[in-house]
Amino acid sequence: MASKVRKKAALQHKLQQLRDVTSSSALNKASIIVDASKYIEDLKQKVEGLNSELGDTESSTSQNHELPMVIVETLDRGFLINVFSEKNCPGMLVSILEAFEELGLDVLDATVTCEDTFQLEAVGGESQNNESIDAQMVKQAVLRAIKNME
Repeated sequence: MASKVRKKAALQHKLQQLRDVTSSSALNKASIIVDASKYIEDLKQKVEGLNSELGDTESSTSQNHELPMVIVETLDRGFLINVFSEKNCPGMLVSILEAFEELGLDVLDATVTCEDTFQLEAVGGESQNNESIDAQMVKQAVLRAIKNME
């Protein structure tokens, strides 16, 4: 008999907590549970709305501000340049090649993929009449060329 009283008291306590959380003014169990159900549905809709808002914000941010990954390694007589972007932009290859030209780099070998993503692996050699350039200068020139095309 005592366990039955404890269970009933525990249930009443849980129902009161549920009323408090959901701001329900209902007195009977069924109404409290209906109010809690409505409250949960409202919360679900708020979460979906916030997730949608967050997704919109992230996609617009990533489209406008994410630069491709650019890695430049120094070789004996030039540079190995790797560029990777999640999205392919028309004119990206041309912009990068123009940056090479401005630096006085001759493209000795290159592999390019630009169907859905953009990947470039190029070996650039310094021209004879060029002043000394380093890997950081090449990387900055490539990033600047990509950024300027947007």
